[in-house]
Parts: sequence; structure tokens; C-alpha cells
Amino acid sequence: MEADRPGGRIIVASWVSNALFALGSVPTMIGLSAGDAISAGVCLALFAISLLVWVWAFAVAASRSSDGDDIAVGSLFLVQGRLAGTARTPLYASFGLSVLITAITAASNPFAVLVPMLSLGFVGLWGARHASFGRRTDLRIESRPLRPTRPMGQRRGFERGADGRARQ
Repeated sequence: MEADRPGGRIIVASWVSNALFALGSVPTMIGLSAGDAISAGVCLALFAISLLVWVWAFAVAASRSSDGDDIAVGSLFLVQGRLAGTARTPLYASFGLSVLITAITAASNPFAVLVPMLSLGFVGLWGARHASFGRRTDLRIESRPLRPTRPMGQRRGFERGADGRARQ
């Protein structure tokens, strides 16, 4: 089952969004003018969800990038590396189906062109959460030693005289 894979819920959500898109576009595809408002509402709702998914994907990617992963926008959404047999294959297939539905319905419902952003956002979210990226080479983490390098009894700026008192 898809939901058992890493990121499986993201994959399922991408396919469910395409099913909602297709069902919401049926009235427009068969020529019912009464369904125009429903189709437009479904498309706008899915686009609004896509904005949240994109923000979520960028927030996760920024968090991983600050932890040292080398994530760029291109590598996040195109998720570089081998494609066959990975979880990205169904995500790209879902994106392709979304573009196909858009191509069929865009003439009768102009809001349909916004919906593929959701499928592409799910690709980015999966990439931000589950893809493996190299380490950043420009990030240098400085650490202090656990033990001080000079004795604790001596302080800089003070000298001890013959009588044992500290002098500046």
C-alpha cells in the first residue's frame, strides 16, 4: 500500500487531489453551465491548499538547509538522482495527470490552470521531507573545546606580585 512507504501519505494526498480535481471538472467537461461555479470553486480551493503545501515544503527545506543539507529549489522540486523505483515516480505521474486534466478543462474553466501547483507542491514536500541531499560545503560549525586551553586560576590582564596579590 502507498501509505506505508516513506512519504506515502503525501503520495496518497496528491492522487486524492487529482480525483477531486477530475470530479469537480466533470460538470464543465460535459458542458453543464450550472457546474461552472462548482468547477471554479474546486479549482480555487485546491489552489489555496497548494499555497499551504508550498509554504510547508519551503519551511521544511529551510530547516534542513540550516541543519547543513545542501538544498536548492531545483533539487527540491526536481529531486535529483535516480527516479525509477522511488516514491517520486507516482508523484510525477500524479503531476502529469493533473496537467492532462488541466489541458482538457482549461478552455471551459480558466481556473483549472492553477491546480497543477498542488501536485508540484506535493513533489516539493516529499523532497523536503524524505529526499537525501549532500552536505553544504559553505557551512562551518565552530565549536568550543570542552576543556579550557589555559589554567582556570590565571586570568589575562592580571599579574601576581611577590605578595600574591593581583595587579593590573
